[in-house]
Amino acid sequence: MPLPLISELTDPKTTIPRDAIARGWVRTRRESKSGVSFVHISDGSCQHTLQLVVPSSLSNYTTEVSKLGPGCSIEAAGQLVNSTGRGQQVELLVTELKIVGWVDNPDTYPIQPKRHSLEFLRDHAHLRPRTNTFGAVARIRDSLSAHVHRYLRSMGFIWVHTPIITPSDCEGAGALFRVSTLDWANRSSSGDYSEDFFGKETFLTVSGQLQLETYCSALSRVYSFGPTFRAENSNTSRHLAEFWMVEPEIAFADLSDDAALALDFLRAVVSGVLEDCTQEMQFFQDHVDNQCIERAKAFVDASAERLEYSEVVDLLTRAEAGGHNFEFPVRYGMDLQSEHERYLTEHIVKRPVVVSNFPRTLKPFYMRLNDDDRTVAAMDILVPGVGEIVGGAQREERLEVLDRRMQEMRLSPDSYWWYRDLRLFGTVPHAGFGLGLERMLCYLTGLSNVRDVIPFPRTPRHADI
Repeated sequence: MPLPLISELTDPKTTIPRDAIARGWVRTRRESKSGVSFVHISDGSCQHTLQLVVPSSLSNYTTEVSKLGPGCSIEAAGQLVNSTGRGQQVELLVTELKIVGWVDNPDTYPIQPKRHSLEFLRDHAHLRPRTNTFGAVARIRDSLSAHVHRYLRSMGFIWVHTPIITPSDCEGAGALFRVSTLDWANRSSSGDYSEDFFGKETFLTVSGQLQLETYCSALSRVYSFGPTFRAENSNTSRHLAEFWMVEPEIAFADLSDDAALALDFLRAVVSGVLEDCTQEMQFFQDHVDNQCIERAKAFVDASAERLEYSEVVDLLTRAEAGGHNFEFPVRYGMDLQSEHERYLTEHIVKRPVVVSNFPRTLKPFYMRLNDDDRTVAAMDILVPGVGEIVGGAQREERLEVLDRRMQEMRLSPDSYWWYRDLRLFGTVPHAGFGLGLERMLCYLTGLSNVRDVIPFPRTPRHADI
C-alpha cells in the first residue's frame, strides 16, 4: 500500500500521536535559535503543508538539512503529534530525514516562497502546479470532472468517446485545425486531399455533438467529455485553442427539457465542488475573489429567470436609454456579448438567466427551426460574474427542414449523409448542451483568464510543453 498523503496526515480524523512517514517538496525552511529547523513540505494532495520539526541532533543536519531550500524533495519519518505552534493542527517530530532530490542551483529555481504574478507562472507552466494557486486549481478541476461523470451516470447517461479527428465543422465557424500528412509547401496544387491520409479533408474537432447524436438515437442518454479545438487567432482572456467540453445529449426531449437538465446538472456539480474542495475554495476567497464562495452558493440556491432573446434585447435597450453605455450597441439580431450577459445577470435580473429562441441567423444549421421561421430553439444559460456558461439547443429532427438549413448555410448535404440518415430511420425530438470546463472553473475560482485553469494552455504562438 502507498504511504499516507499529507491530506490524510492532516485530516482531523487522523489518530494522534502515531508514527508516520511523509514525502513531498520543500516550500520553506526556517531555523530557530535553538538550532531546530521547521520545514514545510507539500505533496499536492491538499491545500495545507505539513510542518516538520527537525532537530539538529540528526546525523545529516549540518550536511544536508541545513542546506534544504524550496523545491527539494524529501522523505521524513517520525511521530505525528498535535502542534503547539500557530498555523497548523499537527506536525511531524522528525527522527530521520532523507533527501530524494536536490535543486541543483537554488538561485535559478523560479518558484520561490513569495507571491508570483499569474503572467510569470504562465511562463513556467511546468512548475506552476507547485504553487498554492495552481495546486488548488488542479484539485478543483479534478473534483469538477469527477462530479460531471457522477451526475450524468446517476441520471442514466452513457459516456461516448467521440472522435478528435473529424471531416465536419459542427459550429460552421470555419476556425479549424486541419489534420494532414501532405507536404503542402511543396505541392503544386492545394485542395486535393485524395492522396492525404484519410483521402479527404479532416480537422481537429470543435465539438463531438454531431457524432454524439448517432449514439443518442440508439442509447437515449449519452454524453461526451474531452478536448475540443478552435483555430481562432485570439489572445483574449476567454479564448484557448484547446479546451475541454462536456456535451450531454438526450432523446425524446425538447428545449424545455434541455434547459431543466442543464440547470440541475450545473447545481449538482457546483454543490459537489463546494463540498469536496472547502480548503481550495477558501483559498480563492481569501486571495483571488472574495465573493467566489457566496456566488457559487447563491447559484445553487437561486432559481433561474427564463427570458426570450427578444425580451433580453428589450431590457438591454432600456438600459441604454437609461444612460448605460455598452461597447457593442444593442440591436435585434446581434450576438450577445459578455458585457450584455453580465449586465443582464448582475444588474437587471441579479440571478442566473436562461435565454431562449435566438434569431436563426446567429446559430448553426442543426438547431431546430421554430414555427415563426425566424428563430431557433436554442438556449444559453448566463450567470453573474461570467456571462454565458452553457449553450444548448433542440436539434432539427425534420429532414426537409434540416436540408433547407444546410443549403442556406452553403453546406453540402452529401457531406452529412450519415447525419441525415438519423432523420430517415426513426427520427425523434432530441436536444443537448455544452459546458466549457475552463469557463466553469473561472466562475468557481474567480480567476479571470482561462489560461490559468487548464494545465497546459494552447494559444496562438504558445505550445512550448
